[in-house]
Amino acid sequence: MWVTVLITTVHVIVCFFLIAVVLLQSGKSGDLAAAFGGQGSQTAFGPRGAASVLSRATTWSAIIFMVTSITLSIFAARRSGPTSVFSGMKPSTTKSQPVAPSAPPTVPQNQAPTPR
Repeated sequence: MWVTVLITTVHVIVCFFLIAVVLLQSGKSGDLAAAFGGQGSQTAFGPRGAASVLSRATTWSAIIFMVTSITLSIFAARRSGPTSVFSGMKPSTTKSQPVAPSAPPTVPQNQAPTPR
């Protein structure tokens, strides 16, 4: 119980930290022309310099976020056991009846069919 609370707390803190770190970073390519071979300070698929502190912080916080997400989902599955969406539903007791055939349409007797 206390482990789940601890992991949930770490998960929420990492979520907010990841949001802040991603928003603080600058884009890798400043405009759309850089993606199509335009000359810019940084190219879309060109060599990158050394990873900055923000990019390393993003990587590690994303890893911690994924690990805590998987851990929390495993704890939730073990606590409740294998269940199905339909586990709480009662089986249907209504029996379907075949539809009675309907009579063919009839022409009223006071009107004669028009010849073609």
